[in-house]
Amino acid sequence: MTDTSAGTTGTTGPAVTGPTRKHTALPKARILIEALPWLTRHHGKTVVIKFGGNAMVDEELKAAFAQDVVFLHHAGLRPVVVHGGGPQISAQLDRLGLESEFKAGLRVTTPEAMDVVRMVLAGQVQRELVGLLNAHGPLAVGMTGEDAHTMTATKHYADVGGERVDIGRVGEITAVDTGAVQALLDNGRIPVISSVARSADEADAHGVFNVNADTAAAALAAALGAETLMVLTDVEGLYEDWPHSDEVISRLTASELEALLPDLASGMVPKMEGCLHAVRNGVTTARVIDGRVQHSILLEIFTDEGIGTMVVPDDAANEREGQQP
Repeated sequence: MTDTSAGTTGTTGPAVTGPTRKHTALPKARILIEALPWLTRHHGKTVVIKFGGNAMVDEELKAAFAQDVVFLHHAGLRPVVVHGGGPQISAQLDRLGLESEFKAGLRVTTPEAMDVVRMVLAGQVQRELVGLLNAHGPLAVGMTGEDAHTMTATKHYADVGGERVDIGRVGEITAVDTGAVQALLDNGRIPVISSVARSADEADAHGVFNVNADTAAAALAAALGAETLMVLTDVEGLYEDWPHSDEVISRLTASELEALLPDLASGMVPKMEGCLHAVRNGVTTARVIDGRVQHSILLEIFTDEGIGTMVVPDDAANEREGQQP
């Protein structure tokens, strides 16, 4: 006969009541609750993410990046990915016997190098990234800044020691048409955009420019009226007094950043100039985060502490240090 007395169920022994059960998932629940105010704040908002650095060449980091972006999408945000491809471009130029040269943090781009840039960005890096995102569903659509006149540029000259230097087919964005990107977002897709722009000069024989991906992401974030610009890089953030200290500045205003720009290492200049442009043109926050850390995007956007460096407009209220987002 089956014992139906209190505390037992059938022949399986005593029932485990709520208070005595080990809730091994409780830490996960707490993490989700911590994310709730940030999820509420960012719901429906556009987030532009510049994908670059070590995260582009490490298989585990690439997979984690794709998971983060898909998570943002399913959490109700509208992510847009802008990517460069420095390591891949350099590797392909090496294979072809073409020199890689940088001035003022920007790649010197000859017409021959421009062909390689276009091929690697649109034909290799973008396709791989779209594939990683679409492993989670039919979400990502790849395009370049040329498509639908999304990005238009004129020739950019580098400033090297106060001297104007020609660095070839490198562009400075003069116009952004967000129509195609908005249409994809409204259709529930994740745009993945290569940082190549059409030339503003119809008589330009070559017709396209290589655009720094940090600059392209910032220009697009501003044009979209994005809530956040996130720049993945290979450092923890903006250092307080590099190389004498590895203390990271967690938050600074646009004016504070502008004062620091002349003393920054050349590789950080396009990233921080992009952040400055973004917050001075309607983007609520710009963040430089360490792409070498798995799930750094989620750590930055959905936790109280965050990681990396956040740039805010001069009149922005403090979002952290115990205040609600």
